[in-house]
Amino acid sequence: MNLFSPVTLGDLDLPNRVVMAPLTRSRSGRDGVPGDIVVDYYRQRASMGLITSEGIYPSFAGQAFVRQPGLVTDEHIAGWRRVTDAVHADGGRIIAQVMHSGRVTHSDKTGGRTVVAPSAIAIDGETRTYEGKEPYPVPRALEAAELPSIIEDFVQASRNALVAGFDGVELHGANGYLLHEFLAPSSNQRSDEYGGSAQNRARFVIETVKAVADAIGSEKTWLRISPEHNVQGALETDPIVTEATYSALVAGIAPLGLAGLSILHKNPSGDLIQKLRTGFGGPVLLNTGFETITTLDDAMAVAAWADAVVVGRPALANPDLVRRWEQGLPLNEPDFATFYTEGPVGYTDYPFWAN
Repeated sequence: MNLFSPVTLGDLDLPNRVVMAPLTRSRSGRDGVPGDIVVDYYRQRASMGLITSEGIYPSFAGQAFVRQPGLVTDEHIAGWRRVTDAVHADGGRIIAQVMHSGRVTHSDKTGGRTVVAPSAIAIDGETRTYEGKEPYPVPRALEAAELPSIIEDFVQASRNALVAGFDGVELHGANGYLLHEFLAPSSNQRSDEYGGSAQNRARFVIETVKAVADAIGSEKTWLRISPEHNVQGALETDPIVTEATYSALVAGIAPLGLAGLSILHKNPSGDLIQKLRTGFGGPVLLNTGFETITTLDDAMAVAAWADAVVVGRPALANPDLVRRWEQGLPLNEPDFATFYTEGPVGYTDYPFWAN
């Protein structure tokens, strides 16, 4: 397939197969309301085949980062409506990544709310709060009876996303956040129906995806996963267990007819990802970058068999990335020092190609 050819994913017609990855940028203030510079940032990147927003919290307890945006209040919805209107006005498409932090947070960031997770196991490390760095706390293990309310948070945030003008929703089941915490044996040591076996560890994610798809339509629902990524304490180091877990997950969601499954993995041509792609049976998007920055050659290699390629840092630094790649133009280099700071520097000041 040609990286720059159109493709239909769910109910969206994409002009090219270059998808902007969800990228935390910490520019929305303590109230979580996207402002003018957030509007500009996403509007600048409207030429991407599809934009996936940064992770947006579905409840105040689910906020992971300082100055992270939310999809909880009317003010959040109104702020995002300005973003989506700007992207659409410039011909783009944008979906919201709905992300519950789980244990990857601290009560200083959640307004004093209790940190929750599948099991009462803390991440070994520190997190940045509004008052400085603090050790990750030991989370409270969620009771099974509480899980329907967590799922409802995802559902309501997804409904809010459509009210805000997003073209769909990607549920964040990757990188060690709440949904991923249920999948990973290191963070899920439950003995009830949501832990133990591969099928049980996949159960909560399947139930969440199904509930969102039922609420907003499967053609507007996406899921992101990162098997074997091994970050933020969500460790999947046994290949047999990992394959069983994710095979159970894709078997559970395959009948739903989702718009797409977005996979982050450093070896997308390996047996695991190919088995998951076959088992899912629907559109698959691949993201090879995290440890390394995705190059045009990387993207072209993945585009030979994936439906679309998900790209992070090159899209962050090049608002006109699709044009630069298609025409062989030089790229701006990302400024790592400004990834999570405030203001427009390193955010909306990356130049477009001048000619």
